[in-house]
Amino acid sequence: MKGQEWYQEHDVAEAYEDKRFSGGGRLIDRREKEAVLDALGPVEDKRVLEIACGTGRFTVMLAERGADVVGLDISNAMLAQGREKARAAGVQDSLDFLRGDAGRLPFPDDHFDAVLAMRFFHLADTPEAFLSEMERVTKDLVVFDTFRRFSTRSIYNWALPMGSRLYSRSEVDGLLESADLELRQAWHDWVFPYGFYRQLPGAVARPFRILDGTLGSLPGGNALASVSYWQTSVE
Repeated sequence: MKGQEWYQEHDVAEAYEDKRFSGGGRLIDRREKEAVLDALGPVEDKRVLEIACGTGRFTVMLAERGADVVGLDISNAMLAQGREKARAAGVQDSLDFLRGDAGRLPFPDDHFDAVLAMRFFHLADTPEAFLSEMERVTKDLVVFDTFRRFSTRSIYNWALPMGSRLYSRSEVDGLLESADLELRQAWHDWVFPYGFYRQLPGAVARPFRILDGTLGSLPGGNALASVSYWQTSVE
């Protein structure tokens, strides 16, 4: 798994959200949460697992909406940040954070109503194995995102210390077939890559986000997107 050691550093975990989701990064945070809620649908009283939950952005959000949620991550430092976030939101009794390996999930078959993985598959060295494990432990939904191969992310990718695994549509289709998952719906977004927005103050980023949405809404605009959100279900 790319970056496994890096994500376990305490200073990385402590600065993670400030670096990624302040300034223009707030637009990213808002859109990602919107995409998760759209893909999962109503979550009240549903049992949800988040893979690679990191600092608990989505885990805590889902707990606030009444989900019985478990967040799993390999990094104790990230999990510590998630627990602090849960306490601050007053939902620490409504969720569990566990340290574990996404390739060997410590849950029985069909244990959850939905499994979520955001910001994960771009680091995955064996995506087929991870997706198959996610399929095994859910009764219904598997929701995840990928960075697109033929997009501005390809240009940006060379500057990243760890790089990212990028996926074409045919590669995603192959992953779903290998995991016996059926695609229900997909959303494609972000003509400009995430890293571009994170470098901008919020007031400067907003006009670019409007332009981004305009370009994406044009005929063929989906082909320009750098990120895809996938809602899939067990066949």
